[in-house]
Amino acid sequence: MLEELQSIVGRDRVTADPAELYCYSFDSSYIRGQADYVVRPKNTEEIAEIVKLAARKKVPIVPRGSASGLTGGSVPVKGGIVFDMANMNRILEIEIENLQAVIEPGVIHRDLNNELIRHGFFFPPDPGSSDMCTVGGLIANGGSGMHSVKYGTVKDYVLDLEVVLPNGDIINTGCKAPKTSSGYDLTRLFVGSEGTLGIITKARLKIYPLPETKSIVMANFDRIEDAGRAAVATLSSGVIPAAMEIMDGSAISAVKQIDPTLDIPDVEAMLLFEVDGYKESVARQVEMVCSACEKCNGRTTVAKNKKEEEKLWSARRLVGVAITKLNPGKVRVYEAEDIGVPIKDVPFMLKKIQEIGKKHGMPLVTYGHIGDGNLHTGIAIDQRNEEEWKKVHAIKDDIYDIVLTLGGTLPGEHGTGVIRGSYMTRAHGKSYEVMKTIKRAIDPENIMNPGKMGM
Repeated sequence: MLEELQSIVGRDRVTADPAELYCYSFDSSYIRGQADYVVRPKNTEEIAEIVKLAARKKVPIVPRGSASGLTGGSVPVKGGIVFDMANMNRILEIEIENLQAVIEPGVIHRDLNNELIRHGFFFPPDPGSSDMCTVGGLIANGGSGMHSVKYGTVKDYVLDLEVVLPNGDIINTGCKAPKTSSGYDLTRLFVGSEGTLGIITKARLKIYPLPETKSIVMANFDRIEDAGRAAVATLSSGVIPAAMEIMDGSAISAVKQIDPTLDIPDVEAMLLFEVDGYKESVARQVEMVCSACEKCNGRTTVAKNKKEEEKLWSARRLVGVAITKLNPGKVRVYEAEDIGVPIKDVPFMLKKIQEIGKKHGMPLVTYGHIGDGNLHTGIAIDQRNEEEWKKVHAIKDDIYDIVLTLGGTLPGEHGTGVIRGSYMTRAHGKSYEVMKTIKRAIDPENIMNPGKMGM
């Protein structure tokens, strides 16, 4: 097998060395696996040839971007060949006239937007891992981020994908036109499929012009339920912010330990709003946001300049890495960390998360994209302590029970991967059987990223 792989990509772009394989055995979750080979393809044709080889020998295939995922999605839990997509990182076209860009999957999200900004445009999906995650990984996981309240998620921006199927065939799922109603929506099928149906090798994306201006509003609350009510009140008033984020009191405490200069009071919850558009519109939106928050017992502050805006956003970006500051010597584990509930149920869910943490005697840090009901729960434990692991799993079950009862979703943007695979039947019912039927039809030998999404 090693010799055949070398004949396709060359000796310098394939390895079976144990030390290198170890580096590909994990992502940002606690899931671990073991690859048999790692290949670093440079084009679609090389990928297709390797897939044909793997199909003949029934060897598993695992596509991998930056491995910044939180669910084990790019971990080779069944062994096989890991495709390191880092070499396929070109921005192939930027077509301002068509409002489109064409990229390879290994392009880093921040690099794409840095290039688009030079043209006065941007790619709105905005994950917190922008500096490291690949756009291909973002598409494969159906991700989104802070700006999804107004601008939607990544699935709203993918017009066409070039995909290598499990038999080595190369297909395109869409077209160059801004819209189509021709046939099944294969593009949406592959967005969020987590590499279980094929390998994405190119993507045609919609892009947006940068807004003329923006403004940042901070609102502080003494009760977390009031912050939830303010989020609902803001949206109900007719304002659709570009971003609406929440940090609970423990999240605020954590980030202030990393950056004591942050001018955020010690309160039970903080909301952070970004509104954008034309100047006159932005001023009116700020007034409406402040009014909605103040009616829910919030105290509002409007950032006066770019420096203050960046300071506030830096606080939000720090939360994920700051959680362990509250628990020195412990490690962040990603369980129950990505839920979505209906907007009107956000206040209830915020309170229930606090109650569940107290019930199990484990502090939970809550933050996330409250504007679209997407909440993140941070838990830090001693991974060597079995009792703490039991608490983590009990917390996860309690949170997921409530989310599903409310008609919500378990992954809001991070994907299913290994961690949430066992919940797929309960979350989707008979629809999950349809998903498995599609999987069997496209990948009958189950070589594409096996062990993910419960398949």
